[in-house]
Amino acid sequence: MNIDKVVAESKLEIKLEGRLDTNTSPILEEELKKDLPGVKELILDFKELKYISSAGLRLILSTQKTMNKQGTMIITNVNDFVMEVFEATGFIDILTIA
Repeated sequence: MNIDKVVAESKLEIKLEGRLDTNTSPILEEELKKDLPGVKELILDFKELKYISSAGLRLILSTQKTMNKQGTMIITNVNDFVMEVFEATGFIDILTIA
């Protein structure tokens, strides 16, 4: 998985490419722990995300809970496969997807 980050004041945009699964979730989690303090707006760009597993879903959920306390989180450019996963798991009701 590739992680591309753009930080501008209190806004953080992360573009993910590849798979968000058991092997790659810890990498993204470390990046988020490092960068989320002070962030008011988090944008996750899933345009190039090909797959998300339950480990990826857990990380997205915990990140959403963090951002609920300090700002907003928006997920953009979700492909059909990932959207199906969000719909099947009910995540579509708790995430902001643009």
